[in-house]
Amino acid sequence: MRTDSMAPSPNPKSASTLRPYGPQDEPGVRELIDADRLPGQPHCTPEKLAAAQRSPVPFPLAGWTVPAWPRISVLADAEDRPYGIIAYLSWTDVRSGLICWVHAYEDPSALRALLSHALAALADCTQIEAFVGAPPGSLGPGGLPCTRRGATHDALVHTGFTGRYQGCYLHLVLPAEPPPAKLVADVFPCDYPPGHRLIIREAAEPVAEAVVSVGPGHTATVYWIETLPARRRRGLGRKLLSQALALLAEQGATKVALVLDDAQQPASESQAATRLFHSFGFTHVDQLWTYQHRRPRAPRPGA
Repeated sequence: MRTDSMAPSPNPKSASTLRPYGPQDEPGVRELIDADRLPGQPHCTPEKLAAAQRSPVPFPLAGWTVPAWPRISVLADAEDRPYGIIAYLSWTDVRSGLICWVHAYEDPSALRALLSHALAALADCTQIEAFVGAPPGSLGPGGLPCTRRGATHDALVHTGFTGRYQGCYLHLVLPAEPPPAKLVADVFPCDYPPGHRLIIREAAEPVAEAVVSVGPGHTATVYWIETLPARRRRGLGRKLLSQALALLAEQGATKVALVLDDAQQPASESQAATRLFHSFGFTHVDQLWTYQHRRPRAPRPGA
């Protein structure tokens, strides 16, 4: 990630500056990220932070090209210690930008300063996304948990972003001795995301599928679980989730997170999924929101 050619800029917070991220900032930045960590999320490690510097977006976004210049900026206090951080990037070919993550101990003035700094750097972009939905990763749950991070939500709105609900974050603490699960699905290693794919077949046809993964700190993620519409209401999802959770426990997981992407689902499907997860002990942690900032396109010469 490029961190050069950025001049320090003043911040409304007394005796603080915005400057490029440097190696000396790593401990303080990891502390910033962990301060916003949700239940079931792993702690930010030096390796995860280094990987995020190379690619702030944990999963490729469909139809988006390679970023032209991803950057990280740090808000440093009077002793030059990180008090806030923001990662953003842009695509010059489509004049679009993305704010990947921002942390500042939920300090309103610091958050507004970081967002205003990124918006100025992305001045050529007519559209800027923030907290675009993704599966839970090492640096966050994908969207913004708008209740627990209300100051960040308010700062986004204050700087011209419009937010919308995209789903909810659920968390489960696995019992010390999970009940045995009936083995109904074939299990295969999965490279992307790294983990395992579980598939239930009927007459050799896949009818239900789940993708799960174990991460650091005994944390795990359910990335995907789905049953073919024609095969629903037959208990396949329950059997599949039971085997998936047993597999995660067997691999050492004690906490499981998932994002229920129910914003675009019919109410009946959303309610059925919620009942399924709650029946296994998953609890609702927060709503996840995503945001968009639009600028009017400059008129073409002679138009």
